[in-house]
Amino acid sequence: MDELLREYLPILVFMGIAAGLAAIIILASFIVARQKPNSEKVSPYECGFAPFNDARRQFDVRFYLVAILFIIFDLEVAFLFPWAISLGSIGLLGFWSMIAFLGVLTVGFIYEWRKGALEWE
Repeated sequence: MDELLREYLPILVFMGIAAGLAAIIILASFIVARQKPNSEKVSPYECGFAPFNDARRQFDVRFYLVAILFIIFDLEVAFLFPWAISLGSIGLLGFWSMIAFLGVLTVGFIYEWRKGALEWE
């Protein structure tokens, strides 16, 4: 059991060093930086001008739809890199299975486009 726990010692040392370094950096920023907040520094900021609405307002559903579509197609790219690297070793079955995967995603993208999910009014 001691041998198993000794394998975790480098991880604990690394976590201790990371926590110590983070604490030192935070303390150094308080010591070195000037702490004189004024009304301009503590005012809310939104794209260069004062906010005109409450921050707790509801978002349009289309915002979430576009966000979900971005995540889907971002994950598609994440699958393409390992596939492209291992293409020489996976053969034709791997190639055509990825083509089918891309086809399904393309059909879904065209469906969303036709339904007007990407139109913003």
